[in-house]
Amino acid sequence: MQYQIIPVTPFQQNCTVFWCDETKHAAVVDPGGDVEQVIAFIDSKGLTLEKVLLTHAHIDHAGATKALSTHYGVKVEGPQKEDQFWIDMIPMQKERFGFSHAEAFDTDRWLEQGDKVNFGNIELEVYFCPGHTPGHVVFFHRESKLAQVGDVLFKGSIGRTDFPKGDHATLIHSIRKNLFPLGDDVRFIPGHGPMSTFGEERRSNPFVGDGAH
Repeated sequence: MQYQIIPVTPFQQNCTVFWCDETKHAAVVDPGGDVEQVIAFIDSKGLTLEKVLLTHAHIDHAGATKALSTHYGVKVEGPQKEDQFWIDMIPMQKERFGFSHAEAFDTDRWLEQGDKVNFGNIELEVYFCPGHTPGHVVFFHRESKLAQVGDVLFKGSIGRTDFPKGDHATLIHSIRKNLFPLGDDVRFIPGHGPMSTFGEERRSNPFVGDGAH
């Protein structure tokens, strides 16, 4: 599996294109905006987009979902159903944050803990990790030990929990019980900023590391 991170929107959100080496079939995770950049990359690589995947429905992660899925005629999978209210709020968020191409959308498949998503010959495992939003999910490619964690965990930090239906204790539980057991050597792509590993965050993250209370 190959991947390319494309920072999008004024929030520099890490939209990621994953693709299968063998089939050139791809999935886009969290197309928050700047859809023209995402389309240009997909087309320049000669990829066939199979689906759009969402970790959660905040506008900087999901704002261009409808535009991208409509452009390629593909389905949307994710997040978990508790994020429906965030999808409904995208038009209001669009006005507040000045996003030009953000629309509400219908997801074709809500995701739950233990689900799998596929494109080409690639399979991603789904982990339900609420706390930042109530319907947040994480995608994990076991073969390459790579996770896309959205806004659950960052290098040196964790996701905000002061949004509607956010919960700090739930977020900490999600990280420690669902993510860290996947292994210290797992690399992760956060929703914003640089990549890290679960091991590094266990050692040094002041919010959720082994030394944090």
